[in-house]
Amino acid sequence: MDLIKKLTGKNPDEYEAVAKSLVDNSDVNLFAKLVKQDGFLFDFVKNNVSNRIKYACNKDNYLNLMAFLDYYSPSYDAMIAEVLYNFGGIELLPVMKEIFASGDNGKKAYAAKYFSLFEDKYIQELLPALRQAATSEFEPLSVNSIEVLANVNDAVFKNEAISKLNSDDEFEQYNGVKYLVGLKAQDALEQIFLIMKKSSLSENIAAEIPYLVPVEELAKSDDGILALCNIVSAIPEIMPPSSVLDYNLYTVFEDLYANNLTSASAVLLMLAKDKFEELTANDEYLFDCDKNTKDEVFAINMLLKKFNDLKLTSLLYDELYEESDFVFFALDFVDEVAELETMLDSSNPTLIIKILTILKSQDKLTSAHKELALKNLSDDSFKQYIEAI
Repeated sequence: MDLIKKLTGKNPDEYEAVAKSLVDNSDVNLFAKLVKQDGFLFDFVKNNVSNRIKYACNKDNYLNLMAFLDYYSPSYDAMIAEVLYNFGGIELLPVMKEIFASGDNGKKAYAAKYFSLFEDKYIQELLPALRQAATSEFEPLSVNSIEVLANVNDAVFKNEAISKLNSDDEFEQYNGVKYLVGLKAQDALEQIFLIMKKSSLSENIAAEIPYLVPVEELAKSDDGILALCNIVSAIPEIMPPSSVLDYNLYTVFEDLYANNLTSASAVLLMLAKDKFEELTANDEYLFDCDKNTKDEVFAINMLLKKFNDLKLTSLLYDELYEESDFVFFALDFVDEVAELETMLDSSNPTLIIKILTILKSQDKLTSAHKELALKNLSDDSFKQYIEAI
């Protein structure tokens, strides 16, 4: 029988023996095969495997894990770091510092995870290198390095991250958001919300925010609800369907409808109703998902179906004004031509184009609508676009 199947299986006699052999013999080939399976194994299976390897380690064999550093996996880096720290402690620190200085990105990522277990006094001289590694394009190295910097409350890197929010480059802004979230910089939340509202990467930015603030807290403010709108909109293209479990969206939606129904939350719930109906109507979206995710997506869809559409729609109409942060989401649920026409007097070309596109999709667009829209526009490129709709 395949050793990987034994290691990931349910038979203790088999997986304990394979885990012990893996560590005792420093079986690099088997570990490399295991790492290659990362994308095919469910998270709970990888967690089980990680614990099995951990329990097979002791003071006599733990150094055998050093050979595994050639094969990086985010599924096993915490386990390897913990084993090396528990049995090697500070005596292994010089070796890991050398690996961080001269190893490849995978080895550096393992070393950074190991450093995250130490007090700041032991890693002070590493901070400049960790700041540089924190901006690595190899995401595990970046994430693990930022974790270390967060643990020591590194003000230098935090200031660098904040400065990126002021960049004219949206990707630099997004990087700044990711760094601040990794640093657990809750005092930067308002700045992150402002960037999210202006950026074309708003969905990506919103997807980072729940790692800084619990979703239940986000649901208590309009800015947080706007982030949730972007998150729902991002499923499944940017965020996997499994995020519904990570973010406990069932409870969030249920509580909003029962206890905090406002024009903003009505927009979110209508958006969610459309999204989850789409997810459950197309097998393609959930094909690779585990049973728990599928069950949760269907449960959320059933919950949302119970919510009164007329009640939600009547509330979201309060967001139909140019300055509303929710107007672009709310417009998708407006059928009345008169309501849409009143907003064509806007000076926001993106909003005008959105309204004209909706009217066209409803087969209600007229030349009079275009003429009304063109009155307030001075940019010829927008005029040409509107005339072509």
